Amino acid sequence: MPTPPQHDQIHYLLQLAATDPGRDYKRRLLAELDLRRGHTVLDLGCGPGADLATMADRVGEQGMVIGVDHDPAMVEAAQHQVEQPNIEVRLASGSALPLDDHSVDRARIDRVLMHVESPAAILTEVGRVLRPGCLLGLVEPDWDTLTFDAPDLATTRAYTRYVADRVIRNGTIGRQLTRLAMEAGFAVQSIIPTPIVFGSFAAADQILRMGSVASRAVADGAIEADAAEAWLASLSTGPFQAGFTFYTVIAETAA
Repeated sequence: MPTPPQHDQIHYLLQLAATDPGRDYKRRLLAELDLRRGHTVLDLGCGPGADLATMADRVGEQGMVIGVDHDPAMVEAAQHQVEQPNIEVRLASGSALPLDDHSVDRARIDRVLMHVESPAAILTEVGRVLRPGCLLGLVEPDWDTLTFDAPDLATTRAYTRYVADRVIRNGTIGRQLTRLAMEAGFAVQSIIPTPIVFGSFAAADQILRMGSVASRAVADGAIEADAAEAWLASLSTGPFQAGFTFYTVIAETAA
């Protein structure tokens, strides 16, 4: 979701990974990737390393998990987070990976492409480092699917449009994953939509940060201040429902 300020971004990402929706889709992705003993796994955009240990346990002592992130603060946090000897964390751009051709058995890109300038360049680079016949797992939300049950439908639509168009760089990346993977030379094996549904304001705000985003929308002139205040008040009282859809795509390199 919208990136929080740098000073608490690491905490936010670790907190997000620990939520029920976060655990569920991550578990599904790892199952689809079919990690095996001895595999070398690339986690591109590993952030603070919340998932590196889980993958390292699956590949065993003979395997290796390589986390890559472009942010020095994230790399430092990940290096402090992990203890297993079969984990490496490297500072690098996703479009210029410090890895040899055909050196990786599995690659994972989880909620990264929505933020980058060129998703296509990153997928091409991942295709370079993956071995023939090996798997890439992609997970991205489609922010055009974001919904809230609020009485003021006009403000709801203004808010969700603001998120998809102005908060997230690539707001509709979820629906683009299949096409982008195929254009990068991958064969798509499966496309899995996962609805994320929140039944309480507190649970949704933990991930979506509605108050913070609404303040930005007001500052940018996308929503009137009084409308934003009333909209948030309506959401925080009474029954609540909100949600959006993740897309998981599993793709294979040519054998």
